[in-house]
Amino acid sequence: MSLKANRLTAMFLLIVMMLSSSSSSAYAKPVHKNRQYYEERGEIVWEVPTQNKLIALTFDDGPDPVQTPEILAILKQHQAKATFFVLGKWAEKYPNIIKQEQLEGHEVANHTFAHTYAVRSTVAGQYMKDIEAAEASIVEAGVQRPILFRPPGGYYNEMVINAAKQKGYTIILWSWHQDTRDWASPGVSAIVSKVLKNARNGDIVLFHDKIVGRSHTIDALRKILPKLQEQGYQFVTVSELLAVKAREAAKDGMSTSLP
Repeated sequence: MSLKANRLTAMFLLIVMMLSSSSSSAYAKPVHKNRQYYEERGEIVWEVPTQNKLIALTFDDGPDPVQTPEILAILKQHQAKATFFVLGKWAEKYPNIIKQEQLEGHEVANHTFAHTYAVRSTVAGQYMKDIEAAEASIVEAGVQRPILFRPPGGYYNEMVINAAKQKGYTIILWSWHQDTRDWASPGVSAIVSKVLKNARNGDIVLFHDKIVGRSHTIDALRKILPKLQEQGYQFVTVSELLAVKAREAAKDGMSTSLP
């Protein structure tokens, strides 16, 4: 074979190798694990869009011996249901409030035992133990084993997702447009405005029922609940919201399969 032919063959092989390498690298691109990625896999829930005028109110960090009973009284007055993401250490100290939450039709969920953040230095084994300790405290308070988990601060990573899966939990965060930041005591009007101006079907609203210092949440709820009810909204637990969405999806699936 001539030198010219060898060169042509070498060039052809080089081109083939480059194309092959380019093709392989295209398929080897790392997966961009954004919100859409986790939502599509059902690993994290931020909100549950639905055709129905339903909203899920959620309360973190309790129970508190003063704030939580006041919130429960307001919810009862408006026949509203909510989901309480409780800390195990407080469930252990105030089991009667945990029982009251469930007896009045609310949902009790896991928020770790000691408000443990999932940061780089957090050991997976310790994080799992914190989830398990919270679960034990909740069950020992005399209520059903929780099936929902909210990582403190909304911090999540693969470790958190795997820990939740192993324990059979669904991770619930909150609608980005419904973070009231009530923990910072921004004022009653700020909390009210945040919720009312952004209300959408299937929202998951973030409140706290244990706030250090002055809480504006209770006074804000007194204004928020009747206003949303006037607009036709009903307040349900997160699990109820998920169930409604599942029924809608099943109904849509049946209708599209009909001839």
